[in-house]
Amino acid sequence: MASSILSLQTSNLRSAFLGEKNGVGVPNVPTSRVSVVRKAVECKESRIGKQPIPIPANVTLTLEGQDLKVKGPLGEMALTYPWDVRVHREESGALRVRRVRKSVETRRANQMHGLFRTLTDNMVVGVSKGFEKRLQLVGVGYRATVEGKDLVLNLGFSHPVRMAIPDDLKVKVEENTRIVVSGYDKSNIGQFAASVRKWRPPEPYKGKGVKYADEVVRRKEGKAGKKK
Repeated sequence: MASSILSLQTSNLRSAFLGEKNGVGVPNVPTSRVSVVRKAVECKESRIGKQPIPIPANVTLTLEGQDLKVKGPLGEMALTYPWDVRVHREESGALRVRRVRKSVETRRANQMHGLFRTLTDNMVVGVSKGFEKRLQLVGVGYRATVEGKDLVLNLGFSHPVRMAIPDDLKVKVEENTRIVVSGYDKSNIGQFAASVRKWRPPEPYKGKGVKYADEVVRRKEGKAGKKK
């Protein structure tokens, strides 16, 4: 008796699931005939990579395969592109970085597209206009001077810090506490400025140290006195 009731309940559940109670007929399709449709998703084109790069009149380009050389009044730079992207010059004179058609659906191609467009633009702007990075020394007795090819920093240590200035960079000091690093290679400028800042990063309580001119240092409140 119990087995018959259980079989009856099971048949009711099966018929309710298949829609027989509602009068809806559901065909019984064998699992071997069910197929999965896969749709290829194409990555969107990089918003940065698709922008053209204008070339000033005082900049000379030399393109040989995947190698690009840029020469301007401030210096000369070269860049080798990976196989994911190609660079060519349009009739208007502007440079255009494009992805290879075979790698259009890969994530790496999208990343390389925007990256090498930015690197190419930095080269063109660097040899024509240049870049600069400004640092600020904050602290009593903190000062900087340029002696020959060295940058000398007094940052509260027992001895002054001497840093050799790379040949492709120019460093000048304003009012003993402001350092200006300039040149045509943006990555070298940023690396040298970061090396200077690393000697005495700004601390959060009084803000003493070496910081970028546009850097905002988050300050912390010191220990409060005991409550009476």
